Amino acid sequence: MYGKEKLLYKDLTYKIRGILFKIHNDLGRFCNEKQYGDAFEQGLTDEGIEYEREKILHISFVGEKKGRNRIDFLIEDKIIIELKCVSCLGRGDYHQCQRYLKSSGLDLALLVNFRPRYLLIRRILNYQKHNKEDGNP
Repeated sequence: MYGKEKLLYKDLTYKIRGILFKIHNDLGRFCNEKQYGDAFEQGLTDEGIEYEREKILHISFVGEKKGRNRIDFLIEDKIIIELKCVSCLGRGDYHQCQRYLKSSGLDLALLVNFRPRYLLIRRILNYQKHNKEDGNP
């Protein structure tokens, strides 16, 4: 039973989505990831939303080198934003977000692809965390 009342950070994600759609409408679909990141950063600043850009997450296992998990944006210490400019998102992109969620202990990531004709935003929940809370293995 996942209705609108169950959406994590509903108001904040609504604002973020508004910024992302405006960027896609203004810049189109052929810029590079850094350009979209710059525009997104400006949009966050304009809206007064706290963020960290290119945040390096803590080491998640013994032997991992520092800096392996670098997220594009961390919004208000709650939401990971991962920006892409690819023709099609793949499993690797989803797994990357899951890796970031596990490493950070956060609940939600937004995987954003600017390349398609219509902006694509995927909400990704921390699979391990939410399955444990639901009583699933």
